[in-house]
Amino acid sequence: MPYDHDLAARIRRVLRRRANISERQMFGGLAFMYMGKMCCGIVGRDLMVRVLEKDMTSALKHPHVRPMDFTGRPLRGFVYVAPQGVATDDSLRQWVLKGVSFVKHQAG
Repeated sequence: MPYDHDLAARIRRVLRRRANISERQMFGGLAFMYMGKMCCGIVGRDLMVRVLEKDMTSALKHPHVRPMDFTGRPLRGFVYVAPQGVATDDSLRQWVLKGVSFVKHQAG
């Protein structure tokens, strides 16, 4: 499944000033890695974001957000955000930075 190249360009703009960012083909889409760990990505037209377990309930209360169910059952610590949920640059930035925060927290 091809991923949304326009969304990829928008994510690159959010992350452009941050060091230690790389990209990798993953999940049939594109993953953005921070310090070697996935922080977010794109599957089809959806943004995929890593979210701290303690923040999952509040993340899922946002419109256009659902658990990542790539395998047919929800994966812990991942959410999908539909295109409507990242329609503005500010909303996209907030979600991408949640993924960056996840990696920072894991790195300790």
